[in-house]
Amino acid sequence: TSHFGFMVSGGIVGPEEAPVLLATVVVVIATLAQVAWLLARGKKIDMILWVSLALVVIMGGLTIWFHSETFIKWKPTLLYWTMGGAFAIAPLFGKNLLRLLLGEQLQLPDPVWARLNWAWITFFALMGALNLWVAYSFSTDTWVNFKLFGGIGLMLAFTIGQGLWLARYLPDDAAAAKKEAP
Repeated sequence: TSHFGFMVSGGIVGPEEAPVLLATVVVVIATLAQVAWLLARGKKIDMILWVSLALVVIMGGLTIWFHSETFIKWKPTLLYWTMGGAFAIAPLFGKNLLRLLLGEQLQLPDPVWARLNWAWITFFALMGALNLWVAYSFSTDTWVNFKLFGGIGLMLAFTIGQGLWLARYLPDDAAAAKKEAP
């Protein structure tokens, strides 16, 4: 209460909620510092970092003010669903965000780009739902571990699986070398 009381509704912080509030304050400050550092160095800030900053400040602020970890638990889901939504909406405007991001590194047929886009939309939708299931079915400690290790692990597994799937569409090194030889 003596450290967080001024930030919360009612001015009293219980011992069971203090760790979550402290972690939330740290993540808000760290995200703000990251953006400030990039701005100070004249670096471009990616849209995903702006979205993440907005969600961290809004959901973190609500978590702190209302003494409720529910808001911060929703932040990953909102971020996943925002990303999936952006990937889903972009084709309506004739764009494929993955192609825009990776098109210089990967030469793929249009149908493969479309399937890859849908794979990411599905992944983000499922990750958002999975985050909520863990948040509401298990303790906060379990949710934190899932968010940190499970989320990263699932993202890594998905990316590796995607790489294996895409390998069949990539040019063979020997064939590419023959094309480049005079």
